[in-house]
Amino acid sequence: MTDALVFPPLIHGEPARDPLAHAQMRAVQGCDAGLIAYDLGADRIRAALVLAPEVPLSQAMAMLPLCGVGFQNALGALAPPEVAVHLDWDGGIRVNGASCGRLQALASGSDPAQVPDWLIIALDLPLWPDSDAPGDTPDRTALYAEGCADVAAPLLVEAWARHTLAGLRRWEDDGVGPLHAEWRALAWNIGEPITIAGKSGTFLGVDEGFGLLLRHAGGTDLVPLTTLLETDP
Repeated sequence: MTDALVFPPLIHGEPARDPLAHAQMRAVQGCDAGLIAYDLGADRIRAALVLAPEVPLSQAMAMLPLCGVGFQNALGALAPPEVAVHLDWDGGIRVNGASCGRLQALASGSDPAQVPDWLIIALDLPLWPDSDAPGDTPDRTALYAEGCADVAAPLLVEAWARHTLAGLRRWEDDGVGPLHAEWRALAWNIGEPITIAGKSGTFLGVDEGFGLLLRHAGGTDLVPLTTLLETDP
């Protein structure tokens, strides 16, 4: 049985076998915002945070990069200083340059102009490699394979909650500007060729709403952050 975690005020936790499904069920039931459903397995961390946005979905999707920055801040406080953490635009997490888990977003609706009843940001982080031969997937890694074996899973989830809550308060008080600056400093592959949402080009950065700017021979495309929204857990 998973021991109860200790969260800051306004955050409360519930252990669950499937955190994303549990968080969605509780959100539909009308639970208070700030619920984190979590599962601390031997090989991976899974957690899902329920939010109750007061802005349209197009703006509320900023919670995806905000939770990514919160994770980087949390791991940065617990891991050795030489461990580098970066963020993919689509929610991917990179540790020392290799893919190491992801964040995803699920909402009560998909209309960017509407205020959703709830928004869930879920974290899935491998602690140990799936394979006994990590070299078989050189672009994928796991937290404990990157010098972070002393980072306890419960402490990391608690720290993610604290740093995400601090980021949320800053976003509410100061707007999206500080989040933009912090996220851009952590963004992976800006200025590099990428393929995303079926489109290829050079990743120029993001607009005010964190939409991806993709330059190609025909011009520049904007891929809205809502493109990443999950409709089914």
